Amino acid sequence: RIKDPAKSVKFYVENFGMTLIDTFNFPQWKFSLYFLTTLPEGEDYKLTPGTQASHDYLWNYKGVTLELTHNHGTETSENNAYHPGNQENDGFGHIAFNVDDVYAATERLVAAGVDFKKKPDEGRMKGLAFAYDPDGYWVEICKRASPGVIPNYFNFSQTMLRVKDPKKSVEFYQSLGMMLMRESHYDDFSLYFLASHVSADAEAADPKSADGKAGTSMLFQPVLELTHNHGTEDDANFRHFNGNEEGRQGFGHVGFLVDDVYEACDSIREMGYGFKKEPDGGSMKGLAFAYDPDGYAVEIIKRGGIEFGDDKTVEHA
Repeated sequence: RIKDPAKSVKFYVENFGMTLIDTFNFPQWKFSLYFLTTLPEGEDYKLTPGTQASHDYLWNYKGVTLELTHNHGTETSENNAYHPGNQENDGFGHIAFNVDDVYAATERLVAAGVDFKKKPDEGRMKGLAFAYDPDGYWVEICKRASPGVIPNYFNFSQTMLRVKDPKKSVEFYQSLGMMLMRESHYDDFSLYFLASHVSADAEAADPKSADGKAGTSMLFQPVLELTHNHGTEDDANFRHFNGNEEGRQGFGHVGFLVDDVYEACDSIREMGYGFKKEPDGGSMKGLAFAYDPDGYAVEIIKRGGIEFGDDKTVEHA
């Protein structure tokens, strides 16, 4: 969720090279959606966001998008600031971009007026950085294992969520077709990186190996990073905030495209974590919101899209 789309879209397009590929405007419900992604360097996106053509592109897209949700009126409110996460028991951590040189990228962003929580030589972990976006969300800057391979200066590379029990969470997302790409264990926390639409070469690496770690950093598409702080799995009362609680709203959900929403939900239902919205629930039929093991919302949308009832942009000849 974002306060001012004019600021946020500009931030990600101008600073991180993202492309706005589609928009949805719902004046009847007083909110709008903005979908951004990293397209391969040199690819010229010619569709107009908000049109049926851009909707068709989005709902058949094999990559990963960053969805920004704007609730109308927040941009003029003095007090409406969303919760960016990273306070006690917060689940959402950050998004990230990969680069060849974190130090040069940081200098470039600082020169553009971007504020930082942590620069590469600050703190315990050297060589990575965290910037702030206009709403205070953390944006990690990570180094690729091999420079000069990916032409894009920045590529959208991850969304990080904290999980209570990694065994349950990894199994859940694997059931949605994701592949465990990297698994790293440290003294008091562990990291698990999962991706969709992975090449056969990338699949072959052992997630716990150096090749698995390096290969994950060289993926062009983003991964889902699950962070486990050791011991939470043994605490019956522990839970993360999922980003949708009153007073802590910021992060909303992750989403997956499927061929058949009803069939997919039948499979998800068997895992026993429940639904926020069944496919035929609410006013928008044919899409669903399941819960993952930590209570994060997982949107399930039909590949190819449905009629959402948005106010579409009409292109004139």
